[in-house]
Amino acid sequence: MGVCQNAMFLREYSGSCMDTRTAVEAAGFLLMSIVSIPANLIIICSFLLTADKLLTADTIHCHLALVNLMMAFTRSVPQTLNAFGLRPQLSDVGCKLIFLTFRSSRGLSISFTCLLSTYQAVLVSPATSWLAPLKTKIPQYLLYIIGFLYVLYCTTDISTCIHIVSSFVNNTIPPYTFNLGYCFAPYPSFTAYVGIGLGVMLRDLAFIILMAVMSGYILCLLYQHHKKVKGLRSSERSQPRGRAETRASRAVVTLVVLYVIFFGVDNVIWIYSLTFLRVSPIISNIRVFFSILYSSLCPAVVISTNPKVKARLMRVQVKRTNSSIETVTSQI
Repeated sequence: MGVCQNAMFLREYSGSCMDTRTAVEAAGFLLMSIVSIPANLIIICSFLLTADKLLTADTIHCHLALVNLMMAFTRSVPQTLNAFGLRPQLSDVGCKLIFLTFRSSRGLSISFTCLLSTYQAVLVSPATSWLAPLKTKIPQYLLYIIGFLYVLYCTTDISTCIHIVSSFVNNTIPPYTFNLGYCFAPYPSFTAYVGIGLGVMLRDLAFIILMAVMSGYILCLLYQHHKKVKGLRSSERSQPRGRAETRASRAVVTLVVLYVIFFGVDNVIWIYSLTFLRVSPIISNIRVFFSILYSSLCPAVVISTNPKVKARLMRVQVKRTNSSIETVTSQI
């Protein structure tokens, strides 16, 4: 009798733990979707609607917001639906397209953040710096650089999406399979699983290292600037452009730090998963969460620090206030 009661207690306890885990997972992915989609749309609309001609940094911000938006649609939204028990009904082709779009968007998010940090380092560098010639080269060839990055990630990620399926026969998940719950990425062997993952990691790591170096260079320049103007209270008032560049530089460094942290967590989890024959859905979901968390935090940083986005939001708020006042006045 005691054994039966203990067994019933264990089943109830495991069921309650499962419900709690599912609720936390659903809330986490839902929150990211709610934040990421509107925030990235706000950034895109703010730049496209407030300027006749986009500056170099504005163009990079727009493309960064676009790929973050695609990450939200191809990973945050399906994960949210799956967490709520509404499993997306996708075909094998649908799963392949979602995987390809997400992988390409994630890689482009890394490369655009790297491009943004590089361009910001170029902007704040002195005229005698070895980066000075890039002040004219990057704006001149920006569209070619962006086009090359799109082609690079779309072509290199196609091979990793060939074997992706929506389901298996008899619902038997083979070893070395990345399980999202609604789509599956099986690998034929442990060597292929490690080789493909390592190749993607090294490709992204090259951009991570470059953006980290550029961010370190920006921090050094900011520190030197702070030492020069220390004690001169009026220096910032007399140099509004320098103050704006300082704010922009800090925002870019913040984005880089966030990406480096999430990239590190994502790959630590991936290395940890190599110790398992079959990766638990919990581990997969945690890794997915950190791989898309940047797409939610990045627009929040941009909105809170970029003056153009702030100005656009302010104008929208003023229009809403004026329309509300006119409505109340007409009713009176």
